[in-house]
Amino acid sequence: LFDGVYPFYPQQRKAAVFNISTIIVIVVFLTLACSFLLIIPGIRGRARLYWTLRVLLSLFVGVVIVVVQFTGDWETGWVQANTSYKSFSPVQVNADIGLHIGLAGVNITLRGNPVNQINETINYNEHFPWNFGADYDRSYSEGLDKGLPSPILYVAEKFSTQSPCAVHRQYRVASHYASAMLWVAFCTWIISNILFSTPVLIYGGYMLLVTGAFMIFSLLSFSTVRNNPMCLIQIGTVTLHVAYGGSFWLMLAIGLLCFVAGITIVAMHHLNLDLLKAFFNLPEDKAEGYQEMPEVFVNPHFVHKGL
Repeated sequence: LFDGVYPFYPQQRKAAVFNISTIIVIVVFLTLACSFLLIIPGIRGRARLYWTLRVLLSLFVGVVIVVVQFTGDWETGWVQANTSYKSFSPVQVNADIGLHIGLAGVNITLRGNPVNQINETINYNEHFPWNFGADYDRSYSEGLDKGLPSPILYVAEKFSTQSPCAVHRQYRVASHYASAMLWVAFCTWIISNILFSTPVLIYGGYMLLVTGAFMIFSLLSFSTVRNNPMCLIQIGTVTLHVAYGGSFWLMLAIGLLCFVAGITIVAMHHLNLDLLKAFFNLPEDKAEGYQEMPEVFVNPHFVHKGL
């Protein structure tokens, strides 16, 4: 104590800008990409372009599969409204309220217009997890204890287990299976890259099709939450609506890309195998090498000795 007063006080909480897990995943894949770019000058001819295209495209697919596990924009919604800021207070503020739904939970954003109102900084981003092993109701209770603004608590209450909306279980189960299928897709993506380094490229194409299929299955799993109608989220005089966000559409695009790439590889295997091997920089078969030999010289001494 300093003259009976605590000398240190906790700083005001600030809204989160980036997800730490997402940053870690992106840094890991960027490190792999930069390491490959360092060895690109050692590859000669047209193979350099083929290697660059294959590796960067494959790394992009892999990083998307992992990153969307931690993003919070599978479903998003924004609304601007005049709303009460604190419970049991008639004071109202003008703010943007955002709802961001991910596989691991829900993020609720409250940002004032302007940020500084009623002698306070209104800029919140609160996360309420519902993944297996997390207790959503406990996080909501902690928000009540901390005295979070009323709009955040109001939106968070819609996803609690005690809410009449009854969407908590649907979101939790659908997100769990979507996440599991994405991890399976990540494993099949690794296997496809291993198979592409073997002479039998068609199996890598098949595994790429399996990767795209599990991505689509994850989207279908998450979309089952639309089977139950969502309760109206009425904030002031406006209603907050949610729609599929960037992660959902990005995963759909990558899944379709894997389908197109897999079908192309399988078709090229049957239609033009030489071009496919040239793209993957595979050496020709030994039998083909023997056929290209113009002459063969044999020592007659060893031929007679053998006879």
